[in-house]
Amino acid sequence: MSDQSRPNRTAAVIPAAGRGVRLGPGAPKALRALGGTPMLVHAVRAMAASRSVALVVVVAPPDGAAEVKNLLNEHALPERTDYVVVPGGDTRQESVRLGLDVLPDDVSVVLVHDAARPLVPVDTVDAVIAAVRGGAPAVVPALPLADTVKEVEPGAPGEPEPVLGTPERARLRAVQTPQGFDRGTLVRAHDTVAVGGEGATDDAGMVERLGEPVVVVPGHEEAFKVTRPLDLVLAEAVLARRRANDGF
Repeated sequence: MSDQSRPNRTAAVIPAAGRGVRLGPGAPKALRALGGTPMLVHAVRAMAASRSVALVVVVAPPDGAAEVKNLLNEHALPERTDYVVVPGGDTRQESVRLGLDVLPDDVSVVLVHDAARPLVPVDTVDAVIAAVRGGAPAVVPALPLADTVKEVEPGAPGEPEPVLGTPERARLRAVQTPQGFDRGTLVRAHDTVAVGGEGATDDAGMVERLGEPVVVVPGHEEAFKVTRPLDLVLAEAVLARRRANDGF
């Protein structure tokens, strides 16, 4: 097969089946409004903003696929990109696997993106794709840590916890998404790496357990995860600034 005929399309899988309990009661986190638009729609647009992304697969709550499909249909999305909604599983790992299962044969690069990172800039998405196409089996966008980190012995909530050590901050990175993968490598990780309990929340970690190399590319401060109410305040501020600057 020549390089020209080799399948090389890129697809993004967005697991959005979780409830998002840390944001409090109400709608699932991915469906919370941000600037009047559900966070999930922002996340889908962020993936579709890359001209390399041909398909976005949204993995919806098991009983909410029709609702999510209607939601996407109600909002303007780039027409050059295809969109598929599939019902998810009980864990994030199951949901990613269900997203992988519907990818067409010609997809060779897979992004896995958190719906709760709605504001990741397109340059970050493109950098991840470029690194996978450059030969890396797994790529993670990441930032240096601003805070010193302590390893502790976990204790009861609210109780003082003994410090076990202080990792060297220069060697640490806070990872973001989209994480990018060679499709075959990611499928093999999901086929062979058994993760108990809640399942894997970090697909790159599963690839690491295969013994495959994982590389980091620079992340972006606006790719933060909207998890707590204060994050929502920050996301609204970022969005307001973008709208003022871009005039949309």
